[in-house]
Parts: sequence; structure tokens; C-alpha cells
Amino acid sequence: MSFRKDRITRPIFKWAKGVMPAISKTESEAIGAGTVWWDGALFSGNPDWNELIATPPARLSPEEQAFMDGPVNELCGMIDEWTISSRDHDLPEAVWRFLREKKFFGMIIPKEYGGLGFSNTAHSEIVRKVSSVSVVAGVTVMVPNSLGPGELLMHFGTKEQRDFWLPRLADGRDIPCFGLTSADAGSDAAAMTDTGVVEYGEHEGERVLGIRLNFHKRYITLGPVATVMGLAFKMRDPDNHLGKGEELGITVALLPTSHPGVSHGERHIPLNTYFQNGPLSGEDVFVPLDWILGGPKQIGQGWTMLMTALAAGRSISLPSQSAAAAAYCARVTGAYARVRTQFGVPIGMFEGIQQPLAEIVANAYLIDAARRLTVAALDQGHKPSVLSAIMKAHATYRMRECVERAMDIHGGKAIIEGEKNYLAPMYQSVPIGITVEGANILTRNLMIFGQGSIRSHPYMLKEMMALSDEDRERGLAEFDKHFWSHVGHSLKTAWRTFARGWTGGLAAPAPKDAAFTGHWRQLSRYAAAFALLSDLSLLTLGGALKRKEMLSARLGDILSELYLLGAVLKRFEVEGRPEADKPLIEYIMEKGYCRLGIAFNGVLDNLPARWAAVLVRFLAFPLGVPYEEPSDELTSEVAAIMMRPSSQRDRLTPDLYLGERHAEHPVKDLETAFELVCDAAPIEKKMREKKIKDPVAARDAGVITDGEYERLMQVKAAVAKVVAVDAYDAHTISPIAGQHATQRKAGEEQISREAAE
Repeated sequence: MSFRKDRITRPIFKWAKGVMPAISKTESEAIGAGTVWWDGALFSGNPDWNELIATPPARLSPEEQAFMDGPVNELCGMIDEWTISSRDHDLPEAVWRFLREKKFFGMIIPKEYGGLGFSNTAHSEIVRKVSSVSVVAGVTVMVPNSLGPGELLMHFGTKEQRDFWLPRLADGRDIPCFGLTSADAGSDAAAMTDTGVVEYGEHEGERVLGIRLNFHKRYITLGPVATVMGLAFKMRDPDNHLGKGEELGITVALLPTSHPGVSHGERHIPLNTYFQNGPLSGEDVFVPLDWILGGPKQIGQGWTMLMTALAAGRSISLPSQSAAAAAYCARVTGAYARVRTQFGVPIGMFEGIQQPLAEIVANAYLIDAARRLTVAALDQGHKPSVLSAIMKAHATYRMRECVERAMDIHGGKAIIEGEKNYLAPMYQSVPIGITVEGANILTRNLMIFGQGSIRSHPYMLKEMMALSDEDRERGLAEFDKHFWSHVGHSLKTAWRTFARGWTGGLAAPAPKDAAFTGHWRQLSRYAAAFALLSDLSLLTLGGALKRKEMLSARLGDILSELYLLGAVLKRFEVEGRPEADKPLIEYIMEKGYCRLGIAFNGVLDNLPARWAAVLVRFLAFPLGVPYEEPSDELTSEVAAIMMRPSSQRDRLTPDLYLGERHAEHPVKDLETAFELVCDAAPIEKKMREKKIKDPVAARDAGVITDGEYERLMQVKAAVAKVVAVDAYDAHTISPIAGQHATQRKAGEEQISREAAE
């Protein structure tokens, strides 16, 4: 008998059982999916940054690099995004054939099954490169290698299923899709109305025990052209044929789309971004039990399967597309800001342009830093579900910021559709990334901190498991052990927060021999404050925190920012601490502190337990929560990075398709004009010094040579080609354009009659 357990812990245990929210089976499976990695270190409040720096960086193998240099570049040269969006509304047949032949759909499938067996890093880099030329092609490549039958088969399929399906998926004989989203359920997958009832039926001429499926799915990428689908449904056994009760839970089956009763082929149009997407439905579709993915032993394990696969998929697909979009926007917007002139000067010289351009450059660096760190973790065997949620939400959020700012800077150039517009397809597709694979509102408000506070916290999940133990005494014993360890941890966290807060971070640890020691110390300071604030929020709100979504979102923002900023400093170390990048790192960190300050203040201002808010402010921020925007001088310095040709510009925007294999391509024209404008800068400087604006006058006055004059004419023609926009015959755009000519003719006849009178 323990005095502490019986006299102190028991009343706390009883109280905690009363306030702990009920956790549904779906929530429990989501929380248990994936693994804990660096998110656990951040929740501890005392991350060892040396461990982060020691994480092996993402690297391509020689074989993977050869694939990037060969088939990936060849694929990019085959794609005309304008033709896809304006006329064909699909990838050309030659592209589909090429994707199959080169096994783009089998990148993650092991070589033993005929796939490429590529790493997560290669998967990410390929999706990133392809997405830089075409969102449609990028989505088409990424989906079979993300959440879909291929990955699920490798993890959960039976040997017979793997042996049959994986070779067919690897070489493109079969195109996969995955039916998850129900017509009525949306993001609440647990509320799906798609059912599978266990009963006897006929299959291949024999009466067998199987499942009668009825389903209606929507938003299914590759659904219209898929030949095999993974299908999630709620399985029921009302007659208890299997002896497991009536409600068997969410289950996944694998079935051909040609199977009797299955209907597919209709298409959705996702914001005029014409990747294959559409509904799937089935009425009284009978399948045998061995079509369950993983066989009958995986009945009811569908949600666990999906969450495990999603933990990896969300870390790669959309973050890779977001990284491509951000880097692309940084490169083309910097070039355009240099070649486009207004009021006699490049628009990039205006501070109103420099501010959004600097934000684009910073976001591009940050997203790619976090992407590289995350895929490196995946290659080490981690499946960090919380970090994948951070990456999905914040990569797509910041991608949206980049695209919108790029549109603002390009102005009229970007709003006129046509072959010359290299931003419109990306802009149109932005809301898709925000919405799919877990809508960002859901992810930010409920998942990042809501799941992370349980899954990644050093003690919370252990305490909850003890509280839910049906053996009350065993649960009490476990709770006693973990609760008091938690108390000790919280006291240490409070002390760390005080020491680091009152010294302005000087007492906080930093990794050995790393650059930017001050920034590492600040992250340590914020990590301790976050851990303390998390514990106090959970203590004072308990289960009510689930309903305080704005507080949960802000706490998630703090966790996310700590991860993203750590990735930035890690990337700087991996790339050899380039001196030229230091202003950019300073800018990113200062913007990050501003975001952290806003999030901390948001929680502290709205935390219902005012004593807890006062305590955190006193311990962590005795002089107030610091957040200051970067200086104007630093902002201009960062913006300038993308407005001058340099190895730094190329290094910060690597592996983008810039139209090299196309005879005509708007980005190729932009790059050409950019180089010509920058090369001609000394000539223009001579003219400015003599206060001569006209090249002809400058040549005649002997200020510039005939050769220099010709170069200026080349520049003028190249810039004119870049700033030009498309215009089309009215009848090409509208089949009813003739109505205006008829009306105009009638008006002219009326005027003639009136004149004659």
C-alpha cells in the first residue's frame, strides 16, 4: 500500500476520469498512427538541437539522380499546361504512355515487384520537379505513390495480393485510386455512409461468404481512369457470420473498377485544373472476403491503415508541390521585378514590391528546408504523423501566400489567361492543396496540437491510457507512476522557462559549434515556454480544450513554427553555412519570432485560467512577448537576392523546369530577358550618368557604341515579349460572339436611317 497513491493520487485519478473527454475509436486510431520524432522533443520543452543537426540530410542516390536528369526532364519537356487546361482537359496519350513505360506510378514499389524502389527523398524531388511545369502532371504522378493501394499493399497486403497487384501497379497495367471521402461525410471520415454487409453471394459461379457493398464516393483523384480502387467502408455483420459481432468497423477492400455494380468515369472539374478526379459509386457490389486488403484478419483495421499511410503521404505529396510553387514564384517574380519597368525604373526597386518579394523568397527557403528535413526523417524510418500534419497545413498555407504575392507583383501580366501566363494555372489550383488530404482548417484547429498534445507529449498518452484502463486498480497504479513523473517534468519545465525567459535566452542551450547560436538559444527559450503553456492549458481546460479550437490552433502554430524554424537553421548547416544566405536566415528567423509572438499572445490573452496566463507571462516573458518585423533594410536585401543572376539564386531555386526543352516557353523567355537586362545594366548606367534616356540619342552622342545599341535593342525586344499578354479572336473565345456584331450592325443601320431623315 502506498500513501501517495491512495491518499493523493486516487482523488486526482477520480477527478481526471471525470473530466477526461471520451475518445472515440476513430480518434484513438488516429492518435496511435505513425510515430513520434522531433515533435516529441519539442513537446518536452528541452529539445537537443545536436540531435536535429545530426539527422542525415536528404540525398538522392546516383540511380535516382539519373532518373531526375533523364525521364523526369524528358517528361517536363512533353507537357504544355496551356493546351491541357484550355483544350485537351487531360494529359496527352503520349504522356500517359510515358508515365507507364518509365514506371512513374511505381516509384515507391520495391524492385522485387518491378517498381523503381525509390526513397522518400526521390519521390519528393520528382513530384517537386514535375509540379513546377504542371500541376496536372504533378498530381497524376504523386497520387499513386501517396495514399493509395500501392503503399497500403506493401504495409498490410497479403502475399497473394502483393504478388498479383504490385507488379501491375508498378508497370502501369493498372491505374489505382482510393475511395475514402463519402458524399455526406467530408472530412469526418468516421461518419461515412458507405457500407459493406457480410452475407452469402455468388462469385465466379460459386456461392461464397463475402461482402455486399453500397457506396458513393466523391473527389477521388484518378477515379475516372482507374482500373483498381481501394475502397474504405463501414463493415457490418448483422447475422454474425464471422462471430465478431455486428459492427466490425472501417475496412478497406481492393476491387477492379470493372467489377459488376461499380460505376466510375464521370469527372469533377477542380477549379479548371484538369487532373483526373471524379465520383465512384457502387450498388449491391458483391466481393469475396479475401478481397479485403490484408485479408479477413484486417477487418475493422481500415482507419489504422489509412492514418499510418497518411502520416507518410502528407509529408511528401502536397509539401513537395508547395515547395515547387514557392521556389517557382520566387524565381519568376524576382526576374519579372527586374525586367518590368514603371516610371523609368525596374519595379523591383520600389519598396512596395520588395516587401512581398522578400516574403516569397523567405517562404520558399523555409518550405523547402522543412520538406527536406521531413523526407530525411521518413528515409530514416520515422512516420511522424504530427509533423506530417504540420507540413501539409503550413506548406500549403505559405505556398498560397507566395502565389498571391507573385500575382500581386505581376499585376495585369498574371490575370490574362493564355500561353504567355505562367502563373495562372498555379493560382487556380491553390485552394485544392489547402482543401485535400485533410482540410487545413481541420488540420490546424484540431489535429496539430490536439493530436500532438496526446501523441507527442512525454506523459499525456500514458496517463490517458491509464485512465481508460478497465482494471481500475491497475490503471491507478500506472496513473500514479506517470502523473508524478509528469509533475516533475512540469516543474523542471517551469524552471527552464524562468531561467531562459529572464536571461532573454542567454541561459538556453544551443548546439555545439553551430552557426547562429543566438537563434538556436531563442528556439530553446520558446520551446520551454511552449511546453509550460501546453501543460497549463491541458491542466486548466482538460477535455474542454477540444472545443477551444482557436486556442488549440494557436498552440499548434507555436509547435509548427518551432519545427519550421529549426528546419531552416538545419538547412543552413547542411549547405555549408553560405555567407550570402545569412541575411535571408536573419529575415526568416525574425519573421518567425513575430509569428511566435502573435501566437503566444493569442493564447495568453484568451486562456480562461487567468492565473496560468499571468504565470507564463511572468516566467517566460517578463518584458512582454517580443515580436518585431524585420527592418526595411534587411527586407530590401532579401528581395534583391532574386533580382540578380547568381549562383545563390540558382541554389535557392534548384530543380525547377524553366522551359529548357520547349522551343517556345514563357519562363524560358523570362529567363532570357532577365539575363539580357542584367548584362545590359552597365550600358544603361552610362546613359543615366549622361542623363540620356533614348538609346538612339546616346549612340549618336557617342555615349554608347553601335554594338551596345544593338544589345539594348535585343533587351527591348526580349522584355516586350515577356510583358506581352495573349489576345484571341472573339469567336475563338465565345461561340456566341456574333451577337455583338449583329447588334452593332443594327445600331449602324439605325444611325443611317436617322441621318437620312
